[in-house]
Amino acid sequence: MTTLGLIGSGRIGGTLARLAIASGIDVVLSNSRGPESLADLVKELGPKARAATPEEAATAGDIVVVTIPFRVHQTVPADQLVGKVVIDTTNYSKGRDGEMPDLESGVATSSELLQRFLPRSRVVKAFNNIYFEHLAVLARHAGAADRTALPIAGDDSEAKAAAAQLISDLGYDTVDIGPLAEGWRTQPETPVYGAPYAADAPFWSHPGTPADAGSIRKAVDAAER
Repeated sequence: MTTLGLIGSGRIGGTLARLAIASGIDVVLSNSRGPESLADLVKELGPKARAATPEEAATAGDIVVVTIPFRVHQTVPADQLVGKVVIDTTNYSKGRDGEMPDLESGVATSSELLQRFLPRSRVVKAFNNIYFEHLAVLARHAGAADRTALPIAGDDSEAKAAAAQLISDLGYDTVDIGPLAEGWRTQPETPVYGAPYAADAPFWSHPGTPADAGSIRKAVDAAER
């Protein structure tokens, strides 16, 4: 992989851009406000980064990360994402996104709804359960004794393999939790959301703590509806 496309360049998107560049991957960043709003971030990131429109980022990325508020997921440029692996970092929040009956009832997960909107793309859920400050500091080289793991979910095995390879390049192991329908196990207020990567609660007030695959699997399995 040579280029990571980012639709959304906020806390998670900016952190992923930094990790990608540190791993030798070019990044194309975008947001809803236009490329000019990303000038300072691109300057900070250096020559391997450039700002673009969401359509351009979707076209350029070998893998594309969607990291935007879930309420606007239908603004994602579907035509430019045909055939691509799309990593979905979003979490549904009723207070922010408005009430969505399928999500409230558990009929579908947020990533399943994104997959419905992108029927010709291959969606993988990842990066939605870790605080961005912990994501920034817990990356380790492959084989490190304190390597941290992240859960992923997806309906396409090849897409999950591609996402896992990217995540490994960025410094993390992965725990495959199954299809997109299982993504509820990593959403806010589940045991694997935030807490495994911090020494104590509230997780956002503590430095990042490594969490291996075994501890992540245990937390995922402990989730209850």
